[in-house]
Order: sequence, then C-alpha cells, then structure tokens
Amino acid sequence: MPDDLDTLKQDTLVALEAASDARAWDAVRVGTLGKSGRLTSLLKELGKAAPEERKARGAALNALRDELGAAIEARGRALEAAALDVRLLAERVDVTLPAPPETLGLIHPLSRTIEEMVAIFGAMGFSVAEGPDIETDWHNFSALNTPAHHPARTDHDTFYLPPLAGEGPASRVLRTQTSGVQIRTMLSAPPPIRIIVPGRTYRADHDATHSPMFHQCEGLVIGPASGEGAITLGHLKGTVIEFLRAFFGQPNLPIRFRASYFPFTEPSMEVDIGWSRQTGEIGGGADWLEVLGSGMVHPRVLANCGLDPREWQGFAFGMGVERLTMLKHGIPDLRSLYESDLRWLRHYGSSPLSPAMLHEGI
Repeated sequence: MPDDLDTLKQDTLVALEAASDARAWDAVRVGTLGKSGRLTSLLKELGKAAPEERKARGAALNALRDELGAAIEARGRALEAAALDVRLLAERVDVTLPAPPETLGLIHPLSRTIEEMVAIFGAMGFSVAEGPDIETDWHNFSALNTPAHHPARTDHDTFYLPPLAGEGPASRVLRTQTSGVQIRTMLSAPPPIRIIVPGRTYRADHDATHSPMFHQCEGLVIGPASGEGAITLGHLKGTVIEFLRAFFGQPNLPIRFRASYFPFTEPSMEVDIGWSRQTGEIGGGADWLEVLGSGMVHPRVLANCGLDPREWQGFAFGMGVERLTMLKHGIPDLRSLYESDLRWLRHYGSSPLSPAMLHEGI
C-alpha cells in the first residue's frame, strides 16, 4: 500500500479508537468517506494518475475504502451498544415501587340511563331491537298513520336527505323517532312482540332543552286482541307505572295519565309524574311533569304492517332519554350532555364497576 494510503488508514483507525460518542464517530466518518473526505478526494483524483498507475492505485483505493468502511461501521455499532447500556442503566426501573395511580374512566349519564332502561324492561320480558338512523319516509311517517300535512313532516322539524337514483323527493330522512324500528319489527317478526327500541334520533331544534341529535327509548307490545292473553290498556298502565317507579327509585311515585293525541295510537295518553316546581324534587310537591307519551297501537298502523286489527292489538310508549336523565340527576341544561367536559363527567358519571341495578318494584 502506498505511503499516503497507509497514513490515511492509520490516521482513521486512531481517530475511530479515540471517538467516544456518536458525534465524534460521525466526524471521523464524514472526514474520511464524506463528499469532501480524504479518501473520497483521493478517489476523485484517480483520473489524473498515469494510465499505467491508475489500475493498481484504483484497486488499492477501493480496498482501503472497503476496509475503512467496515471499521467505521463496526465502531459505530460498538458506540451505539455502549450508549444503550448507559441508557438502560440510567433508566432502570425499581419494580418494588407501587404502580402509579390510573384515572378510572366513567360511564356517561346517557349511557347509564339506557343501561338502566334495558335492565328494568328486560326484567319485564322485553328485548332490545335496533334499526337504521336513516329511515324511509314510509317507515318514519306514513306507516305510522302520520298525515301528509302533519307539522312533523315539514323541513322545519325533519332533516331530509337527497334522494337516491330512482327515488322520489323526501324519500329518505334522519329518523325523528325510533318508531320506524317498531314498523320493521312488525313486518319481519310474527306476534307476540315485546320490544324496546333505544337509539339516536334527529330533529331540527337546538336550545337549552332541545338538541338536533338526541336519544329516545320506545316500547311496543303486540298480542291477541281477545281471549286469554289479550293486551289491554291496563297492561300499558301497569308497565309504565312499574318502569317509572323503578327508574326513579320511588315505589310510591305519583303517576297520572292524561288523554292526548298521537296519530299512531288510539286512545293516546300523556304520562305525568308528581314533582315540585319550586325545588325540582321528583315525587314531592303538588305539581305534575310530563315525561312520556303512550297509547294503544292504532288499527291503521297494525294494518300497514300486515296485522289484522281484529286479531291483534297492543300498546306503545316513547320517552326521551335525555329528559329522564336530566330529571334523575338534576342536570339543568341539555347541552352540557354533549360538551365533553371531563369535570362535568367526573361529577355526573357512573363507575363502570357498578352495574345498572334493578330497583324495588320489579
């Protein structure tokens, strides 16, 4: 090996041995093999050598490049391993120390209310049914005996979606109620039927007590119209009374039924519970607060689903999950349910380790 190459080799190996960290190692690498490195410069000058010397010097330069490259790479791995050993020693964990506390997640009040509804109605023999958030106009309105001029079918109350190819205008909506699942269940399953339908619903409304997206829980029972096991208004009242008293945890909660009108039930009733207007106490005071609607399924709804009203009848009810949640927990503003405030959730949330309990009355 020529003297200049031997000197370059020795200088590089000595510098590598002296490099104690990644920065010093990189300086040696760049100074030798970088674009302006000593060995790179010699390779660039190879073309100036005499033809008879070029072959031998080129072979020597390439051999030196391979040798120094291997040495540099090996030294780099050694320095990296040494640095890792130092880091592992510094970051050693004392496994005898107690684990740091972890923040326990909480169940949102709406989720807990739905869990309680499912538990209470489940004890009465109801099963949970689900359906799509995007409904057809027929399932959401027409099958439920809602006339074309009804205010609920206007753009002010309902979110209509662009029609698909081949569909007429206003043929798809974001469901305004979960009643469409009742229709789908009666069309797909033969009676007897006993279901509840909790889920998201949508209406064009937004203030302290209304939200464009909210939750409902509806119930449907279909059975014989006469004879043994016939479904009557008494079954509806008993079911609603037992649910409300179990949900609010008050076995003697005052409950009142008022005549009302819904296009999909006949007769129809609003259901009120006793409360105090001044204090907001449930079950106290001489005032009444409406909490849900109910009624016997309208014969036209049964006929729309292929059921003979002379053979089958039933009852239905529906309630707002947010409304019952706010009443039970004393939440004054509906919008706080959707603001994702962790401080609020820590106050109103429920522990995931405590399951929804069945209260007295079931």
